[in-house]
Amino acid sequence: MANYTAADIKALRGRTGAGMLDVKKALDEADGNQDKAVEILRVKGLKGIAKREGRDASDGIVVIDIRPDGAGETGVMVEVNSETDFVAKNATFIALAETVLAQAATAGVSDAAALLESKVDDGTVQSVVDGASATLGERLVVRRLARVSGEKVTSYLHKVNKDLPPQVGVLVASDAAGAKVAKDIAMHIAAYSPTYLTRDDVPAATVESERRIAEETARNEGKPEAALSKIIEGRLGGFFKENVLLEQAFAKDPKKTVAKVLSEAGGKVTAFARFRVGV
Repeated sequence: MANYTAADIKALRGRTGAGMLDVKKALDEADGNQDKAVEILRVKGLKGIAKREGRDASDGIVVIDIRPDGAGETGVMVEVNSETDFVAKNATFIALAETVLAQAATAGVSDAAALLESKVDDGTVQSVVDGASATLGERLVVRRLARVSGEKVTSYLHKVNKDLPPQVGVLVASDAAGAKVAKDIAMHIAAYSPTYLTRDDVPAATVESERRIAEETARNEGKPEAALSKIIEGRLGGFFKENVLLEQAFAKDPKKTVAKVLSEAGGKVTAFARFRVGV
């Protein structure tokens, strides 16, 4: 009979995130030795990486780092994905995300591809991710990275499930005065997911597409020709209010826009980024 207990099985599952059957087989092969069982699971996991490539990794974590940068600050946000929430809350996975984040902050890279290729210890970030994937038995993906700089950078992390790590993250760059309300604005961004900071940031092609859709919709509704121009501009204005941060109704006081809140604080927001795991 193998030299291990139910507590040993639970402990090994906690360390590796591996399934019950795989854990039992590894403990059998290792005669109950936890460290050897981890090694066995890791070797088997490395062999299975290629098989996992096509599997969906839609769970995971968002992590954030903010550091002084010249006269201001720079915030870095990284999304790392797993296949299941069981692995997403595993200590090994969370440690991997923090390692990847630290490398992103120090390497100065601007996207996930460059981050994965960057050197760390005796390998690359990709090799570190592959090692963790082998240990945990799931496909792990560094999905995206955002870098935001400004006089002040404020962050907000939100848990959509109290039992899981943060899955929504926001970075907001502002001037010093804007920093007074930046946390509230970051929370607003987390809830209302704007796409652009100002209407000038909306690509011309997107504006034209929205204008065309508004016109076609109005004509299909039988609106009078004389009223079309006003209707189109009104609907285009609705698009801006829904998608442009400064024009959105502020979450904590819908009678004010975000721009109004900043104006009353005497400050401004210069950039933002928002991630939600899997979205």
